[in-house]
Amino acid sequence: MKKQLLAVFIFITFLLSAQKQLHVNEIWEDEFSPNRMESLKSMKDGNQYTIIDIDMNNSESKIISRHYDSSKNEEIILSSKNELLIPFFTNYKFSNDEQKILITTQEDKIYRRSKRGVFWVFNRLDKSLKMIYNKKIQEPHFSPDGEKVAFVFNRNLFIKNLINNTIIQITHDGDGQTINGITDWVYEEEFGFVKAFEWNSDSSKIVFMRFDESNVPLFSMDIYGKDLYQYPYKFRYPKAGESNSKISLHLFDLKNNKKTSIVLNENLNPYYIPRIKFTNDPFLLTIQTVNRKQNHLKLHLFNFKTNTSKILIEEKSKTYVDVKNDLNFLDNNNFFWLSERNGYNHIYHYNNKGNLLNQITGGNWEVTTLYKYNPKTKEIYFGAAKSSSIERGVYSVDVNGKNLRTLTQESGYNGATFSSDGSKFIHTYSDENTPPIYSLRSSENGSIIRVLLDNIDLKNKLKEYNLPNKEFTKLSINGQDLNTYFIKPKEFDPSKKYPLLLFQYSGPGSQQVTNRWGNNRDLWHKMLTQKGYVIACVDARGTGFKGEYFKKMTYMKLGELETQDQISVAKKLSLLPYIDENRTGIWGWSYGGHMATNSLLLGNDVFEMAIAVAPVTNWRFYDTIYTERFMRTPQENPDGYDLNSPINYADRLKGKYLLIHGSGDDNVHVQNSMRMIQALIDADKQFEWMIYPDKNHGIYGGNTQNHLYSKMTNFILNNL
Repeated sequence: MKKQLLAVFIFITFLLSAQKQLHVNEIWEDEFSPNRMESLKSMKDGNQYTIIDIDMNNSESKIISRHYDSSKNEEIILSSKNELLIPFFTNYKFSNDEQKILITTQEDKIYRRSKRGVFWVFNRLDKSLKMIYNKKIQEPHFSPDGEKVAFVFNRNLFIKNLINNTIIQITHDGDGQTINGITDWVYEEEFGFVKAFEWNSDSSKIVFMRFDESNVPLFSMDIYGKDLYQYPYKFRYPKAGESNSKISLHLFDLKNNKKTSIVLNENLNPYYIPRIKFTNDPFLLTIQTVNRKQNHLKLHLFNFKTNTSKILIEEKSKTYVDVKNDLNFLDNNNFFWLSERNGYNHIYHYNNKGNLLNQITGGNWEVTTLYKYNPKTKEIYFGAAKSSSIERGVYSVDVNGKNLRTLTQESGYNGATFSSDGSKFIHTYSDENTPPIYSLRSSENGSIIRVLLDNIDLKNKLKEYNLPNKEFTKLSINGQDLNTYFIKPKEFDPSKKYPLLLFQYSGPGSQQVTNRWGNNRDLWHKMLTQKGYVIACVDARGTGFKGEYFKKMTYMKLGELETQDQISVAKKLSLLPYIDENRTGIWGWSYGGHMATNSLLLGNDVFEMAIAVAPVTNWRFYDTIYTERFMRTPQENPDGYDLNSPINYADRLKGKYLLIHGSGDDNVHVQNSMRMIQALIDADKQFEWMIYPDKNHGIYGGNTQNHLYSKMTNFILNNL
């Protein structure tokens, strides 16, 4: 009897520990995507918040309002299903008074951030619906009074009056060389914004940027499509060392229907204008300018009453200065500013004349997000990598820098969306083993009021696969302790030998090693452990959230120290008793593809295999703003460009190499891979490659990702 019970126990234990096999097609059919509270916005009354609910299969969408204080009070504000005149929409924004809603329909993606679509305004008072323009437009934005919408069509700026239903055209010179009100390609990609206009606080003025692209070289790529002939797609793309757009700022005054130019007191045309923002005063505009080397940033204050400007803040560096998004004005136009001038990113408090009042946060840790200022309690709520560089917490601190409090005690990744009155926040939490959990919490002490969404069904679904978790540690490499994770097979046996696959990105200020819920790529890595591989990821020198010195030590030599680190990591891990030193691979995407290629070539006695997806193979081929920020121009730093570009080391290839690119990549052009292919052919090196027709830098759409990851899986199984 005891033997029977033991047998039953062993059998049950086996069933519980057995792994259901994960397959590539399951991953890329989004079988394991968590539910999220999309487009979460706090209402002005501080009592409610809204989210969007989209049913793509049935083309139905709705905006839902919920009360913070009750899980039962829910109102459908707008629905494409219940209201006949409302078309299916995919995004929304409120006017300041929340009586009008701008909804997005028929949206088409252009580049990484830019889109065009048909936009409508729904009036909540009279239930009317108005189309903004009868063609697809870009970046519509309410005026503060809610009576107007500014937008861009065909590179020109327009304003629609919602009261009398009229449209005025502000600019008329938008064409293939001139852009008004939206950014050019390189600004969008590297400074991270598209809308290049701003309303002032009383809706009487609008300031916009004008881009003169006439000296920017054209880049052309063929679109193959499905017609008999392909066609060239041309856009202006400034590669490192080439000419950028000339930027100018202009004001349109709605009261006198007059357009004027804005000239800073220095009487010099600023090279880059990465940010513009009005203060609470309708006559005061802040303008951030950066020189081409990006090591000198100025915050200007322009006064429209006097048509004069002054410099409020200057940030200088021997390397480069990062442009931030966290300029926040108080009612009296005092403001908060983020800077890493003391070695770590922290919050500074200035008065409206640009005088420093105090440094609010400090220490050997980084502020990552400035969430909100609460004028009632005089507290700032912010996110930071304080307890660990691979985690995030939510904190509060008094404006005088005292009484720093932790509002989230959980180890992992914490985020927050605060109510408009600052009294509560919706907390987003995940860690390596926990899909996103949304809960309502008090801003006073961080206590949980109730859970809003927990993704428990997803967690239970994944239990069937009994997948391994990431193991976080640090590796001492080249004098630095580098953040690292391992993913080992669930039935790991330290007496066996396993092949090792390194994954990394390694770009400046980036981070891959984080204790947060992963994406589909992480599931793919865990699938590979089911096939007997050990996965490791190490954030090399130059990555982020460990201070300015660590991040900027790769300056002027992108790829050199990072490659040294990955080679050193592979050597060190190969000494582990359970790693097969003759089966070491590395892969990455974009900057990571550059790194995988460099590591395979320069570490040809260490790596047996590499996969590079959409890699930069020659830094001379990449854009001005990104590349010059870290390398200066090729004219200033030719060795930095050439000694760290893998295209120059093609003759060193020994291992197995798979090169993948999308032919429609507007970011890292397929030119990079074509030149790499030619260099390998010239060096008489055998390798494999795959081009995905018309796919951009993300290489997705239809069956593309399933095909891509199946190809990479097979390459790994056959060569590592």
